[in-house]
Parts: sequence; structure tokens; C-alpha cells
Amino acid sequence: MTAPMVIVAGEALVDLVPRGDALWPSAAGSPVNVAVGLGRLGVATAFCGTVSTDGFGDLIATRLDDAGVALDLLTPVGLPTTLAVVHLDAEGRASYGFYLDGTSADGLTPDSLPSLPENAALHVSFGAIGPTTVPAGEALVHLIEREAGHRVVSLDPNVRPSAIDDLTATVARLEAAVAASDVVKASDEDLAALHPGVAPEEVAARWAGSGPALVVVTLGPDGAVAFGAAGRTEIPGRQVEVVDTVGAGDAFTAGLLGHLAGAGLLDREALRAIDADATTAALEHAVRVAAITCTRTGADPPTAADVG
Repeated sequence: MTAPMVIVAGEALVDLVPRGDALWPSAAGSPVNVAVGLGRLGVATAFCGTVSTDGFGDLIATRLDDAGVALDLLTPVGLPTTLAVVHLDAEGRASYGFYLDGTSADGLTPDSLPSLPENAALHVSFGAIGPTTVPAGEALVHLIEREAGHRVVSLDPNVRPSAIDDLTATVARLEAAVAASDVVKASDEDLAALHPGVAPEEVAARWAGSGPALVVVTLGPDGAVAFGAAGRTEIPGRQVEVVDTVGAGDAFTAGLLGHLAGAGLLDREALRAIDADATTAALEHAVRVAAITCTRTGADPPTAADVG
């Protein structure tokens, strides 16, 4: 069986990453990082979204192209590139401030969404663009709902608390998208931000009962846990010397989807019947990909050769 193409949809932006006393530009955004991660792992990948015609937009397009990501579904727009200013704490954990209004993100609208090729899976990552962001977030929710049932749909809520204006509305729109998806990957921090005071695993188990075949929660250095046909599956993390965690969650997503694609499991019926061994293997691969990324500066996911 030929592994399906994965179409990654969402924002394309530039991270301004601190290096000494300066901020260095890095082509990023969770969807871009996932697409690059998949491309480097040898998975046929295309990016669906908007990119500015400015110099930063060229930087984003070049990064995707260098990773082997197809650009046929990429739409150029005459707006400045969306920016994220990255702050790293003493443990290398990242937080973000966004410059979103009036930028290339605004070019992503429900009417701008292209038709997607057959026999391809779809992955959507939120982030600076949340599910209630107008118009881009609404476009991504519309894309998920449009494609649900026609192809495997994967979702990463990738919650950015600084970008949320209305938590109640965000949760409502996001959970509708979760219910329409087949695979959902979230971090324990995502779930804690969406449902304060509720155990992340409790939220994940409830999500798994709402429609998805597989819900995976990353636990930082403690590994990951999944809920699916095999019940609850947990694996430990890998101990590495952390440089920073920028892009680690996106690398995990790429590792998870890449493994599922290669194992013939990026299929709606196969996901509904995934067993414990196959779930464990997918999680272990994803954790390894994320761990390698943590040993590098910035969102720099490994190649298939690096993973071994």
C-alpha cells in the first residue's frame, strides 16, 4: 500500500527567536513546522495556506521547498508576513507574542480554500490563528468540517493563550473541530489552558468518545498517552540534553503522522481498529522525533536518517 500524501493546513509565519542580544528570523508556524518535519521524514507532503510576497514570505516558501514539501496549494498574498516573537525561559520552554492583524494570515478565508487532491490525509494546526480568529480560524474550521468523512483529518489545537480573547467561544469551536477529526494530538498544557482545573487525561478521554479514533496527549519530558481502540496507551519520555523546546510538539506530530502513514494506518477504518502494539510503536517514534528536535536550536526536526 502506498502511503498517502499529507496536506498540512494553517498559518505560515516568521518566528523572531532570541540569540544573544538580537532576534533572528526563522520560518515557522506550527503547520509549517509539521510540514517540514513530514517532508524530512520522507512523507509526501503539501502545504495549504497563505504566504506573503515579502522577503519573509520567500523565507517560508524556501524552507518548505527545501524539505520537499509541495507548494501547489500555497497562495501568495500582498500582505506583510505574520510575526511571532519568541521568549525562552530558563529551561528552554517557549512562549510567544503575535503580530497578526493586517498580515498574511488575513488572506486565509473560507472562499480561498482550494479543492484538495484525492487519497490524501489532512492535518490542521491552530496556533496564533485560533478557531475563532476571523477570517483565518473560521476558514480552518470550515476546512475540517468540509473534509470530515472524506479523508483522514488530523488536528492539533496548539493552544496559544495569548491569542485567545474568548475562552468559552474558543472551546466550543475547537471541540466541534475535535469531534469532526479522526486523529487529535494535544499537549497537557493545551488541555489545561482550555479546561482549567480538569485533569488533561479526563479531557482527552472525553474527546476520544466524541468522534476521533485516536487522541494523543504529549506530557513534555514524561512521554505521551493515547486513547483509542486499544484503550489507554502510555509511553515514557526520552532523556536528552535540551537546548530548547521550540517546535518539539510539531516534531512529535510529524513523527506520529509519518509513522501512521508508513504503517498503512493513516486510513479511517484502520485507525478505528488500531491495536496496542501499533499505538505504542507510533508513540515511540513520535517521542524519538520530538526528543531529537529538543537537542537542537529552534524548530529543526530530524530527517529519517537521523531518526534511524
